Parts: sequence; structure tokens; C-alpha cells
Amino acid sequence: MSNSYFKFKQFTIEQERCAMKVGTDGCLLGGWFDCSESRRILDIGTGSGLIAIMAAQRCDAMVTGIEIDSEAAAQATENVKNSPWKNRIEIANADLLGYTASEPFDTIVSNPPYFVNSLKCDDASRTLARHSDSLTSNAFFGKASKLLTLDGKISIVIPSDIEGEWRNAANGEGFTPSRITYIKTTPKKAPKRVLIEFVRGNRAECTTATLVLEIEPGTYSKEAQDILRDFYLKIM
Repeated sequence: MSNSYFKFKQFTIEQERCAMKVGTDGCLLGGWFDCSESRRILDIGTGSGLIAIMAAQRCDAMVTGIEIDSEAAAQATENVKNSPWKNRIEIANADLLGYTASEPFDTIVSNPPYFVNSLKCDDASRTLARHSDSLTSNAFFGKASKLLTLDGKISIVIPSDIEGEWRNAANGEGFTPSRITYIKTTPKKAPKRVLIEFVRGNRAECTTATLVLEIEPGTYSKEAQDILRDFYLKIM
């Protein structure tokens, strides 16, 4: 059974009411995406509020997390309230497709639902969080395009085997990758996840890298440590 909470260096994520628990995907995305010049950040599908809180720790931007599941949104609100950055984070219980904002965001980040063909589970909340029936890649970029500034960035983490689908959907809305990092759990395994940053327009250059998560069981690589050091208790 998953723990009811996950403790980080500067905050704790309570997650017993969230369908999707704290995982490596979200932590890597939260530490990897570029927020160096961000003023307004939108975390789509914030779940427990993890990435929104990580974003607030990393920069001085105002952060909004939206979550379609009411129980997860309520828990995210509590996690934000108990964090050191509660004055800069807002949680909204909302469906992305119906969400509106008073002004656009310069940074959008998301660990989106993507299990299109996998067997749905009995838990309706977990199905909603994991499956793209409620939010397809095309719908995601169509709406994100309207919420983003002209020179803004969108960063996501997805399984590497659906990279082509999500890149095609992004391209359909005028976005191309500017930075890609493939995630390998161990040196000899093929990449299972990919972190992608998108910007508008055709980019002649795209920085591509591969990150090995563990050089051996239980030992994070230097690159992984650099991303997670400010958050994970066991990384000094």
C-alpha cells in the first residue's frame, strides 16, 4: 500500500485522497522544466499539487494548479496551505477544457493522462487521472495554446512510445520541441519516459539528452541527483 504522505526537504505531500500518488515522473518534471523567467505558471492536472509546489520552491512565479477530480483538488489545496509558498499558489477544481484565466500563462507544465489503450481500473478517480479519454493530446494542446503567451513554453512528461502522437498534436497547434530528455531507468534499458519542452514556431535547433535514473539499483545518477537534490531527503 502506498504511504498516505510523501515527505520532501521543504514540504510534505499528503496523498491519501489522490488517485495518482507521488511518482518519479512528476518529480523529474517538477525539477526539470524551465521556470527561470516564469511569472505565471499553470500546472495542468496537478493532482496532489506536487509539481505546483515544486515550481513555487524553484522560482518566484505565481502558480496555478488545475485538477478535474474534486477530492484531489481538495487535497492539493491542503498541501499548498501547509507549504511555505501558500501565498503564491492557487488550486482550481476545474476541467481544462472549460477553464479560463484572467491573463495568459508564460509557462505550462503537465504530467498528463496518457494510458489510452490500457485496461481501465475500477476506481473512477484513478481512471480519470490515468486515461486520456477525458483529455486527448489534441485537446490538451488546443486548449494550452489559448492559455499560453505567444513566447511561452509547455513542458510535459509522457511515455516514450507515445512521443510521436504528442509531438504531432503539438505541431498541429504550431508548437515544436526546443528541449528533449529521454529517461532510462538503468543504463542498459531503453527509455521509458521522455521530458519535452515545446515552444511556438519552427525551431531549427532542439537540445536532446538522455538521463539515466539509476546507475545501479538504489543509486541515482549524478544527472538525476542534480534534478532532485533540492527535494529528495536522501540526496545531499
